[in-house]
Amino acid sequence: MRSERGASMWLKISTWAAVLFLHIPLALIILYAFSAEEKSYVFPPPALTTQWFAVAWAREDVWRAIKLSFEVAAWSTAIAIVLGTLAAGALARTKFFGRDVISLLLILPIALPGIITGIALRSAYHTMEIPFSFWTIVIGHATFCVVVVYNNAVARLRRMSPSLLEASADLGANIFQTLRYVILPQLGSALLAGGLLAFALSFDEVIVTTFTAGQQTTLPIWMYQELIRPRQRPVTNVVAVVIIALTFIPILAAYALTRKGDSQ
Repeated sequence: MRSERGASMWLKISTWAAVLFLHIPLALIILYAFSAEEKSYVFPPPALTTQWFAVAWAREDVWRAIKLSFEVAAWSTAIAIVLGTLAAGALARTKFFGRDVISLLLILPIALPGIITGIALRSAYHTMEIPFSFWTIVIGHATFCVVVVYNNAVARLRRMSPSLLEASADLGANIFQTLRYVILPQLGSALLAGGLLAFALSFDEVIVTTFTAGQQTTLPIWMYQELIRPRQRPVTNVVAVVIIALTFIPILAAYALTRKGDSQ
């Protein structure tokens, strides 16, 4: 018994140590967003200031990048919710030839390295002579956002009792009434959680965007360019803090919704 408690204690300590180690870079980014030093990273920072938040707020290139990233993430999430829900409805309970292959193809875009997905999309656009635009980015992001929504929706549908659908049919409901009053309420939190995760993934995606954006600059690409040829280093850290906040909140909300759905 004592050895089991000791092993459990060491496991907890190791887990927290790994979590802290992974979050050290994020803590440094937040710290240097308040650094008064503009051109170098000195630890600890010689002085702290909030002036860079005002500087970042006033830069139009930052706002253009944020606006583009937000629009791309919103459209990608909307497409992912529609396609992911339809795919989950088709594959959750029905058995047919090739179902496992289709499931594998749906999951591949997020399982493969982003650079492979990006190269494949760029080659496809080139082959079909599709010019780079806002929509080429949206399509690229939707390919992996669909997976997140699909996984959440198919898991919820497989846990849903078939007797609910049978009861709805016995009470005279048609397919659309069943969808509205039975299926969608059961799927609501799963779709919301999947949509929040998809939005967070799309908002800070850089690898696939690099291959599909052309001359457009989303926020992650803007940050990458600033790291290569920086104008004001602390401004980049300020924008990184904004990205951390904008992605952390949806992920936390999705986690809470997923746990709530699992407990029901």
